[in-house]
Amino acid sequence: MAQGVSVKFRSYEETIPKFLQLIKFNEELKKHNSIILKPSLRNSKSHNTPLAFVEEVLKFCMAHKNPEAKIIIAEGSDGEETHDVFEELGYKDLAEKYPISLIDLNNADVQDVYHKHFIGFEEITYPKLVQESYLISLPRLNTDDETEIHGSLANMLGAFPASYYTGFFSSTKNKIRKNPIKYAVHDIVLCKMPNVALVDASDYGYIIAGKPLEVDKQSAKLLGMDWKKVQHLKLIDETQEQIKAAEREKALKAEGDWDRIN
Repeated sequence: MAQGVSVKFRSYEETIPKFLQLIKFNEELKKHNSIILKPSLRNSKSHNTPLAFVEEVLKFCMAHKNPEAKIIIAEGSDGEETHDVFEELGYKDLAEKYPISLIDLNNADVQDVYHKHFIGFEEITYPKLVQESYLISLPRLNTDDETEIHGSLANMLGAFPASYYTGFFSSTKNKIRKNPIKYAVHDIVLCKMPNVALVDASDYGYIIAGKPLEVDKQSAKLLGMDWKKVQHLKLIDETQEQIKAAEREKALKAEGDWDRIN
């Protein structure tokens, strides 16, 4: 998968299949037995991922997945019941039209995840299904008062299950906001970085695909923003560089040990 590529938007029906074929996404899909499409459906009134965009991605996945693979549309809405949002926005009709499942991440089976690079949380209770699947983040690009930019990484806030992160006197996931939201985005993608981002930036004339962090950097530029000034992107980029540096150091040490042994 490319780091980040974009194509001019014409229509979902025309652009999506041609673009995904061009980047050879069909070849990647065949490798996986569980595929999650994660649209952004924060609530029924938010800047949600259009159903038409998701349907075209779904149709491509259905056509090119391996025969045993299952496809799931998953989301954990914030402040509303996810299944109500699914129904209001047409996703239940979509699940009746195609052999797929709709999963509410707010009430999914979970496991505790620890990571030494967490900043805002000591541990995160995270949906097992997401951890175990090929994860495609499908946001609709827009600016956001809370996260500055709502792209493929901020979209993963939906993976915080409301059953664990909603307070007693709140209908929203207020526990993820006990610290600045940049830490919640940073930590949730350390649990599971989406395998690929497909961003609906049709409001700005493009569809963008590739590695999530690189795609979000391109998305910020499309919005006229410097990604280094988008707090969660800067933070995630710094952590990814730290992780890569540690891996390089570990590899060099291993090579040195091997040389001494031989």
